[in-house]
Amino acid sequence: MLWIFAHPEGRSLNAALRDEGLKALEEFGHSYRVSDLYAMKWNPVVDYDDFAHDPRERMLVASASHEAYESGRLPADIQAEQEKLAWADAIVVQFPMWWYGLPAILKGWFDRVFVKGLGYGIAAPDGTVLRYGDGKLTGKRAMVVTTIGARPSSIGPRGVHGELNDLLFPVHHGTFWYTGIAPLPPFAVLGADRLDEAGYAAAVEGLRDRLRTLETAEPIPFRYQNRGEYDENLVLRADLAPGRSDLAVHLRD
Repeated sequence: MLWIFAHPEGRSLNAALRDEGLKALEEFGHSYRVSDLYAMKWNPVVDYDDFAHDPRERMLVASASHEAYESGRLPADIQAEQEKLAWADAIVVQFPMWWYGLPAILKGWFDRVFVKGLGYGIAAPDGTVLRYGDGKLTGKRAMVVTTIGARPSSIGPRGVHGELNDLLFPVHHGTFWYTGIAPLPPFAVLGADRLDEAGYAAAVEGLRDRLRTLETAEPIPFRYQNRGEYDENLVLRADLAPGRSDLAVHLRD
């Protein structure tokens, strides 16, 4: 297990849940490593130094990252995270939801670690581009653990903040599934800013239950890009989910 943690306060609800989660992993017999991004003072910014690129020359990030990855020239901090990722069978990505998304430091972890050649830009021998269910990271699974200050009633299909899986679609579909990682249903603590003692106890128990079934839980059933459900323009076939255009059309029936 690789547990990626992105919260700046070590005395926070998130930190307490992380510690309970790691205890549970030990109880369940899992090995784990932790990347505490704030404690590590992780640099979230992609720049020339990541790829030993001459700043006098225009940089194409995709090709520069690919060359650096293939030649082993990525900085030590990126290589260390890629080694953890290679070691892990499953990943927990934990963060407070800020402005409908990831804290910048966590977004920067993905930006710098999931370079071309590892996270994307993978092709089969016949030239087929491997993404959305296929790729170098296929076989791994990942689960989001997040806290949201909004009250539970406001997170849903008609809630003002939207439905949880729609809020997390960029992570689940655009990051995990895109790279071949199977995304598990998320674990979210809602109303986190007003959680009482009983609510905290319920959150800990809920997290333990999810970690207990991490190996066996059914992933979110996204459609594969290369299994015939999308046309040559990468548009879902008209006979699938006809008349609909919501994000859930990308889920298999």
